[in-house]
Amino acid sequence: MAMLGTAKLMPNVPQTEPAATAVSIRNLSVRFGDRNNEFTALSDVSVDIPEGAFVTMLGPSGCGKSTLLRCVADLVHISDGSISVFGRSPQEARESRDFAFVFQDATLLPWRNVLDNVRLPLEVGKHAQTGDHADPHELLAMVGLKGRENALPHELSGGMRQRVAIARALITRPRILLMDEPFGALDEITRDRLNEELLRVWQETGTTILFVTHSIPEAAFLGQNVLMLQAHPGRVKEFMKVDLPFPRSLAVRDTVEFIGVTAHLRRLLEECL
Repeated sequence: MAMLGTAKLMPNVPQTEPAATAVSIRNLSVRFGDRNNEFTALSDVSVDIPEGAFVTMLGPSGCGKSTLLRCVADLVHISDGSISVFGRSPQEARESRDFAFVFQDATLLPWRNVLDNVRLPLEVGKHAQTGDHADPHELLAMVGLKGRENALPHELSGGMRQRVAIARALITRPRILLMDEPFGALDEITRDRLNEELLRVWQETGTTILFVTHSIPEAAFLGQNVLMLQAHPGRVKEFMKVDLPFPRSLAVRDTVEFIGVTAHLRRLLEECL
C-alpha cells in the first residue's frame, strides 16, 4: 500500500513516554428538551483520549455513544462540563479541521466520480487555498481503490463506498477521525475486511480514532482501549485497555486472549442494561 508522504507511523510496541492527550472530557453532561420535558443523554462523563490512540466506544442503545462523538465534533451543545481537543474548544478544533467525521452512510455525491468525491473537502475552507492536504491518489491506493478513480458511486459496492468516505475524511490530514458505526450496514465478510484495512490506515497515518460500534468483537479487534458507556443516563462504565498486540489480523479472534477480552466486554455490557 502507498504511504502518505509526511504521515507519521503508529508504533507497534508500547511507547516509552506517555502520549499527549488528544481529547480531554471533564464532567460532561448533555440534556435535551426543557425543564418540563427534559432528557439527560450524558451525565458526568470524564475520560482522556491519548493522541494517536484507537479507541472504540461500546454500550447499549441509548447510552449516548453517538451523542458523545458529536459533542467532540461540536455538533451537539454541551449542557455542563467541558471538552478540550488538543487544548482547544471543539468549535476551534472544527474551524481548524482538526477532525473529520465518517458516518454509517458514505454520503457520496452520486454525480461525482470516486476521485472527485475524495477531493470534495478541498473545494471549501482553508485547504482550498493552502494546498495543505494529502494526495487523493495515494489515499485511494491506501484504502485499496487504485484503478477505481473514475467510477461513480452506483458502480461501487457498499464496502467500496465506505472506503471512499474514509479516504475523503483523510484528505485534509485530520488529527482525529470520528467514526459513527461506519461498517454497521455491511455484511460480515466485508466488515471484517474493512476492519483489517482500517487498522492498516491507522498504523500508516497515526491518526487518533474514536469509533462507535454495537459489535463486541469489532470493539475488541480494533481498539487499543474500549470506552464502555452505560445508559439512562449515559455515563462511563469502564475505560478498558485491550491487551492484544499490534499489528492484528482476523486470526487473533480465535485466540484465548481475544475470547477473554470479548467475554469481559459482554459481562460489562450486560451490567449496563
